[in-house]
Amino acid sequence: MSNAKIAAILYEIADLLELKGVEFKPRAYRRAARSIETLGRDITDYYKENKLEEIPGVGKAIAKKIREIIETGELNYLKQLREELPAGLLQLMEIPEIGPKTAMRLYKELKITNLHELKKAAEEHRIRRLKGFGEKSEENILKGIRIIEQRSGRMLLGYAYYYGKKIEQYIASVTKLRTVSVAGSLRRMKETIGDIDILVGSDNPSMVMDVFVSNPEVEEVLARGDTRGSVRLKDGVQVDIRVVSTDSYGAALQYFTGSKDHNIELRRLAIEKGYKINEYGVFTKETGEKIAGKTEEEVYGILGLDYIPPELRENRGEIQAAAHHQLPHLIEIDHIRGDFHIHTNLSDGSASIEEIAEECKRRGYEYVAITDHSETLKVAGGLSKEELIKSIETVRKINEKIDGFRVLTGAEVEILGDGRLDYPDSVLRDLDIVVAAVHSGFRMSRKEMTERILSAMANDYVTILAHPTGRVIEQRDPYEVDLERIIDEARGKGVWLEINALPERLDLNDVNAKWAKESGIMMAIGTDAHSLDQLNYMIFGVATAKRGWLEKGNVANTLTLNDLERVLGI
Repeated sequence: MSNAKIAAILYEIADLLELKGVEFKPRAYRRAARSIETLGRDITDYYKENKLEEIPGVGKAIAKKIREIIETGELNYLKQLREELPAGLLQLMEIPEIGPKTAMRLYKELKITNLHELKKAAEEHRIRRLKGFGEKSEENILKGIRIIEQRSGRMLLGYAYYYGKKIEQYIASVTKLRTVSVAGSLRRMKETIGDIDILVGSDNPSMVMDVFVSNPEVEEVLARGDTRGSVRLKDGVQVDIRVVSTDSYGAALQYFTGSKDHNIELRRLAIEKGYKINEYGVFTKETGEKIAGKTEEEVYGILGLDYIPPELRENRGEIQAAAHHQLPHLIEIDHIRGDFHIHTNLSDGSASIEEIAEECKRRGYEYVAITDHSETLKVAGGLSKEELIKSIETVRKINEKIDGFRVLTGAEVEILGDGRLDYPDSVLRDLDIVVAAVHSGFRMSRKEMTERILSAMANDYVTILAHPTGRVIEQRDPYEVDLERIIDEARGKGVWLEINALPERLDLNDVNAKWAKESGIMMAIGTDAHSLDQLNYMIFGVATAKRGWLEKGNVANTLTLNDLERVLGI
């Protein structure tokens, strides 16, 4: 363990303690970190000689933590601190303009919990309105975000999607072409994306390239050829374009969408049938005659396959299913009739119950569940039993005013360390929806975590298990849990497993969602929205469901209000 790594851990502890409002201790950890950074020797030498406390600023307590780091490679104290705060809050402090106090202020005043929300707030000029901020501060924050985005190499789907669609729509609107599409992993709606790929079918590639590089969002043209180009947008995102003839557009779109494994299997099948397939089309092996390529349907059809939706193209049995006409009829965004996981300004959201109800009805939904945090999750403004009861009364009054729509009373109830739920049954029985969730104690053993969750699911009032593996993409690995036992319990108790649509979560993921479907489990998609804009995250939950082969009947959100009321007995 290097001096720099140990110092970084101590600095992070100091930052987290400041986020919690702890006084004095952060200063001590920073002093120790600075001393370790500037040591003329390797800190492991001090450890071996039992002289850690001779380092300036390192007392008995910090020395003990350093020993744990050197001996185990990690520190339980740091894990505990991380669990007590929103996972994305730590990201904010990677930006030079934002220290712990600023991060906590942004969280408290603007409900910002991650880089995506911070960027949106800066672009909408909401940060400059805060006391002590200004236009320059906002610009510096955006610059810091761009640096981080470029450094990470991959973007969350929820971030890349809007950029890709915006570029696609710009080219289509200016060129008046219908043969324009995002490609690659973005078209397959994978949870993280590298560069954004755009494919265009046109017999006038020069015109398309002119439009591409003249987009007002372009910061720098990295390359421009006759049919290929690459630009960097003002936000640091790289976009690559490929232009092919209209006669080859379908073959090229299939080829550049991928995945690599899907395409390899497709080429193997083509060879078996006496064809050759590439980005230009499908050709007979004997004569080289082109027999397909204008549309993707043509490409798959000539190989004896039903059309395979992009989300399924991962070589997980989709080609065999397409050959036997056994592909699922995938769920679509238009099938969604409601949202089961939303937070209001009563806890850590930004909109009122009534504002959420009105917006959901405007979107064509028939219902929405209000699921604010329960009381032990203090950092997220968890509701006391009395506050929850008041919110239930508010919901009932709103339901009296809105026709053809129902607000469901609910709560995201913390699963305590011993498996009990944060509210007693006397409170839970008055709720339409109970969403049980783990937000702490992630270091539990596999057995302990599994028993904890199973105990909570045994409660007759639990409707949904939220974000079942607890992962946060590229920030926190899933906690150790026996998912097979969780799925078995869900099937036996009739508990729905959530696909949490937050771009940072997408939990359950596509593979586990497919497993749950095959086990006969009903799934529920929840946006986990903390603002009205985040209701848009539903598309990412649906995309994950599609990648998991889910059909309309596998997802509770597709139930009509009447059917939902019957199923829930409300």
